[in-house]
Amino acid sequence: MKKHLLLLSFSLLTSLGLQAQTPTKRPLKPTDVYRLKTVSDAQISPEGNWVSYTLSAIDSAKNKRNADIYMVSWDGKETIQLTNSPDGESQARWSPDGKYLSFISSRNGLTSSQIWLMDRRGGEGKQLTDLKKGDLNDYAWSPDGKKIALVIKTSADTSKSKSPKPIVIDRFQFKRDVEGYITKSSTHLYLYDIATKKIDTLTKGNFDETSPVWSPDGTQIAFLSNHTADPDKNSNTDIFVIDAKTNATAKQITTWTGRDYSPVWSPDGKQIAYMRTTASEDYIMYDQSILCTVSKDGGEPKLLSKSLDRPVSSPKWSKDGSAILALVSDDRIRYIAHFSPIDGKLTKLLDGERSFGSLERHPSGSFLTSMSNPQTPAELYIFENNNLRKLTKHHDEFLAPLALASVEGFTSKSKDGTAVSNLLYRPANASKTEKLPTIFFIHGGPVAQDEYSFDLSRQMLAAAGYNVVAVNYRGSNGRGLAYCKVISGDWGNKEVLDILGATDYVVNNGIADPEKLGIGGWSYGGILTDYTIATDTRFKVASSGAGVAMISSMYGADQYILQYEHELGAPWKNFDKYIALSYPFLKVEKIKTPTQFMVGESDFNVPAIGSEQMYQAFKSVGIPTELIIYPGQFHGITNPSFQIDRFERYLKWFGKYLKK
Repeated sequence: MKKHLLLLSFSLLTSLGLQAQTPTKRPLKPTDVYRLKTVSDAQISPEGNWVSYTLSAIDSAKNKRNADIYMVSWDGKETIQLTNSPDGESQARWSPDGKYLSFISSRNGLTSSQIWLMDRRGGEGKQLTDLKKGDLNDYAWSPDGKKIALVIKTSADTSKSKSPKPIVIDRFQFKRDVEGYITKSSTHLYLYDIATKKIDTLTKGNFDETSPVWSPDGTQIAFLSNHTADPDKNSNTDIFVIDAKTNATAKQITTWTGRDYSPVWSPDGKQIAYMRTTASEDYIMYDQSILCTVSKDGGEPKLLSKSLDRPVSSPKWSKDGSAILALVSDDRIRYIAHFSPIDGKLTKLLDGERSFGSLERHPSGSFLTSMSNPQTPAELYIFENNNLRKLTKHHDEFLAPLALASVEGFTSKSKDGTAVSNLLYRPANASKTEKLPTIFFIHGGPVAQDEYSFDLSRQMLAAAGYNVVAVNYRGSNGRGLAYCKVISGDWGNKEVLDILGATDYVVNNGIADPEKLGIGGWSYGGILTDYTIATDTRFKVASSGAGVAMISSMYGADQYILQYEHELGAPWKNFDKYIALSYPFLKVEKIKTPTQFMVGESDFNVPAIGSEQMYQAFKSVGIPTELIIYPGQFHGITNPSFQIDRFERYLKWFGKYLKK
């Protein structure tokens, strides 16, 4: 008996000791932004033993995000950081012999980006190119490793004067976010000889060429271009093929009036797989991309996924050319599928409540992919023998101390009977029987979808004790073309019905406290925030990021001139449509919701004027409001300290009205 009691006491002490050693998980907080890294652009070495990728991390002391190149062995046992420069590196590509990694950087004080070459065994990178004019946008090695196809953009004004000059514009599309005002320029393909360092012009003329892809035998290059009479007035791109030598003539392979893109040569070099838009209009917003194949000599294409009615992306041929693997976006998930190049027959390979990213084929026939789920940011995985094996583990340290929200799907019904797919984020350890303050955080796009993937913004809000709802309103993809396209020229109508239907669901099912509802979003999510609070007064607080409410004032002010003309028509002909869509601003006196407005100072996508107008209107009629403008930021807020500031302001603003 004494022996038994001693053993029991020892067991209890051991258990208590283990509990004491187990750290308590904590909620996510805004400063965790500094700890989150991004894994991207994975490339498999020619012999298949290594995978290179870019790891982006934040230097909190310098308030700067920096990208370095890493490589990991195919078996996952060894990870090596190859670059450690404060200037950052991108677009790492293996030389065809596998001995070198090239990358693009403006390190060492260069005023423009150049290609650098690094021995994969170690040592410093050496500058390979010395381009004097133009900006290097992209590049691709020839299969024999002797040449590199370059994509270089040159401006009409090549002077190096430090004094600012007037910006002279004569284009139909004249502004674009990040790029700014668009002047005369040309983007062409060039051939760079590794041995002689000589650059030869491959394409020239009045059209832009991008996205070069070498044929397997290295004799030809496929690329994209728009050869319509005025490329500024449509969204067309076609696939062209040109012999990889100077003075060659390009041949147009596709003729769809919409957009053909993402060309991938078949292993035997006889076919090209590619993506094509469903829509053939001059402006393409609402779309479900189709997987196609066409002969390298042109002709009638095969539309392999036309009947699927779901967006397909990232096509890659199997090793023997008997199949094409691709990603399919479908109702909150993104899965890996196998398509027959003969009849388009689809076979799901990997699905579930998660989201897969890029695809790269290994020499053995296996595939490299990325994957994210609601609890884990994207990492690299290997898909072989019908199994998924994790290759990188860069987020383990980030996740270790955190108690994250759980995520579950639900379907709501809108007032007109439409079924809408949604996601609910519940705070960690929250009781499912407790009604919580609830924030609807609306995605942008509108052609996008909220998936079972890691979402930092919604996790951050849930960590503060809120239920958070993501609504895949009409206009989202993943539910078919009709579901996506139905909002064309009718913004702020059916989407609002869908948001309010989801609101009714969480209230009626005891999930949300009806007296503590908030709403927010960025870009189209900010626009829908404005539309929703102008339609329904039940929301106690809102945050509208990079939004606009007075559509009638935006023609020519943002980058969506084609959308205005093709969905609404010219304002001087159809001003009633513009006025109808401006109802949040024109009916501002009916709004009761205190609203925070945020925007990047240099945003050309949805310019700051959209937020400024609503802020001014709120001030004029006496609705509680505030306006935050982030200096030097475009449509996306990239400055790390500003990203943290935005989260802190979300929490303070929502907390002021939902946690009284």
